[in-house]
Amino acid sequence: MTDIQITSAFDSGNIEVLSTAGAEARLAIRKDHESDFFQWFHFRVSGAAGRELTLRITGLGASAYPGGWPDYDACVSEDRQFWGRAASRYEASADGGTLTIRYRPEGDIAWFAYFAPYSMERHHDLVAEVAASEGVAHRTLGLTLDGQPIDCLEMGAGAVQVWLYARQHPGESMAEWWMEGALDVLTDPASSVGRELRKRCRFHVVPNANPDGSRRGHLRTNAAGVNLNREWAAPTAERSPEVLVIRNAMDESGVDFAMDVHGDEAIPAVFLAGFEGIPSLKEAQLAGYNRYAALLERRTPDFQTKLGYPLARPGKSNLTMSTNQLAERFGAVSMTLEMPFKDHNPAADKLQGWSPERSAQLGRDCLGALLEWLIEREAA
Repeated sequence: MTDIQITSAFDSGNIEVLSTAGAEARLAIRKDHESDFFQWFHFRVSGAAGRELTLRITGLGASAYPGGWPDYDACVSEDRQFWGRAASRYEASADGGTLTIRYRPEGDIAWFAYFAPYSMERHHDLVAEVAASEGVAHRTLGLTLDGQPIDCLEMGAGAVQVWLYARQHPGESMAEWWMEGALDVLTDPASSVGRELRKRCRFHVVPNANPDGSRRGHLRTNAAGVNLNREWAAPTAERSPEVLVIRNAMDESGVDFAMDVHGDEAIPAVFLAGFEGIPSLKEAQLAGYNRYAALLERRTPDFQTKLGYPLARPGKSNLTMSTNQLAERFGAVSMTLEMPFKDHNPAADKLQGWSPERSAQLGRDCLGALLEWLIEREAA
């Protein structure tokens, strides 16, 4: 029996092949460049037709979030369009922590990933399509360390300055799938929600804040091994040009409402994280955040408020993180949206778990909730 062939030599690819034997393989995840973070994987298996694959990813006890592996099923696709789930099992005591993926493909080739990838080619297609829409302006805020552009799409004629940005952590690819749904609302001429939002707001949308890490197959960092969401207090051109140019643009426009879109490895639910511990917290500011969360929870069963991160103590927020920095810097209602790598257990989908399709729908729902939030604010 010939051995299967495994490669990750493509956009966002990440795996190291330790050994193969027939339809089985022992694998490891490559660390982010100049960093100890690792968790994202994305690779292709060929020579697999009619064979049950057994793929063991080892050494995961030292990964960024070991709590992300129990009850997790790997994402798999044979056409790179539909991403389902492959039965997976995590054993903490095996080979430094091992995720065993079992899957029998119908065809000869299958792709596996930590979450459905969002390629840089798809990113450029998204930017091109949206930039060509009526009323949309595009600008390049600056370049990354690898020389890639930081794309910003702007639209709307209202006074409320809204910033939406995603993939500070590049392995959280669900964040750019969310962007597809949000931008669909904002650019669809038939969408009444989009029309009303554009009347009230000026939108600044950064679909991918970390293209270098995305292309390199990183989990959490840029080309220099820097976690961008710990750079917002004092970004530099040498370490974090992505944050520097985005924050400079925010300083030019001001920020009234902001959403930083992410994924969480361990918590099986969609939730928000806020800015409760910033030094200059205002009662109306916090009430605005809580009101938005309540509106979103009412709007979709794919969001909840029971599970999430612990709240920061008064005056103890980490101002190097974007949500806290923007709330403190501008008095904005800012928030971090977290989607799961596993599933949103309150409304679980056994076929796909959390998926690109649900991420995009959540983007639409978030903008619908924003319109409700603005209307309530106007009426107050």
